Amino acid sequence: MATLALLWGSGFLWIKLALDHGMSPAHLTLTRCALGTAVLPLLACGARQRLPRSRALWLHVTVAALFCNAIPFALFALGEQTVDSGIAGVMNATTPLWSLLLGAVLGTDRSLHPLRLTGLFLGFAGVLLIFAPWQHDGLAGWGTAALLAAAASYAIAFTYMARHLTPRGAPLAVSAAQLLMATAWTTLALPTAAPTHPDTTALLAVTVLGVFSTGLTFYLNYRVIAEEGPTSAATVGYLLPVVSVTLGALVLNETLGLRTLAGMAVVLAGVAATRTRPRTEGAVPVRRSPSLTSGSGSGSPQGNA
Repeated sequence: MATLALLWGSGFLWIKLALDHGMSPAHLTLTRCALGTAVLPLLACGARQRLPRSRALWLHVTVAALFCNAIPFALFALGEQTVDSGIAGVMNATTPLWSLLLGAVLGTDRSLHPLRLTGLFLGFAGVLLIFAPWQHDGLAGWGTAALLAAAASYAIAFTYMARHLTPRGAPLAVSAAQLLMATAWTTLALPTAAPTHPDTTALLAVTVLGVFSTGLTFYLNYRVIAEEGPTSAATVGYLLPVVSVTLGALVLNETLGLRTLAGMAVVLAGVAATRTRPRTEGAVPVRRSPSLTSGSGSGSPQGNA
C-alpha cells in the first residue's frame, strides 16, 4: 500500500509537467494508458499469466477500463488545466467517501466498524488540513467539478472491479487487459484533440507516468482491492497528498508549515484506523481463485482474492 501511494502520489506531478510542456490532455491520457499496457503484458508473461479469453470477462474489463482509466484520466488532465494541485488533491481524496457511499447502498464492501468509519473521515479531514482549500481560488469552477467526477468514477470502478474482476485470479493478466481496453477507449477521443507539441520534459514526464504511475500502480491497486475491498483500497487516496508534499519538500525545497505537518499526521492516523481490524473479526480465510484461462499458470500472487 505504501508503494502504491508513492507511485500514485507522484502522478500529479508528472501530469502537471506534461501539460505545462506542450502535451494535450487527450494525448497525455492515451500515452499513459499505452505505456502502462506495454509494461503489464511483459510482467504477466514472466508470471505465466495469459490474457483472458472469455467474452464475458472481456466485457467486464471493458466497463472497468471506462470508469477506472479512460474517464478519470481524461477528467484529471482536463481539470488540472484550470485547478491547482491543492484543489486536485482534495477532490481526489473524496474517492474513499464515494466508495463508502456506494458500498453502503449496494452492499458490495465489507462491513465497516466504527473505528474504520472514523478513520475514513479523519483521513479526509487531514487532507483538508494539508491543502486548506479555503485559501485557493476556483473552487466553484468546472475544473473542480471535473476532478470531483473523476474521484466518483474511481469509486464506481473499484466497486465494479471488486465484484466482477478481482475474484478471477491472475491479476497481472487482468490488469494488462484492462489497460489495453483503456487505450482503446482513449483512442476514440483523438479526433477531437488539439495539436500537441511536447518537449523533452513532457516526454520524460509522461513516460514515468505511464510506466510507473499507471502500469505498476494499476497492478498494485488490483491487489489491494482484492485483499481489502474497494473502500479500504480507496483510502490510498488519503496518502497521496502526504507523498506529494513530502516530494515537494525534498525535491523542490518547498516549505512544510505547521498546518501541513499536522494534516499529514492526521492523515496517517486516519489511514491506520481504517486498517485496524477488531479481534472479533478474526482472520480472513484464504480462497484460491480459479485461473483466468486454462493456460494461465498457477503462480498467481493474488491467492486470497
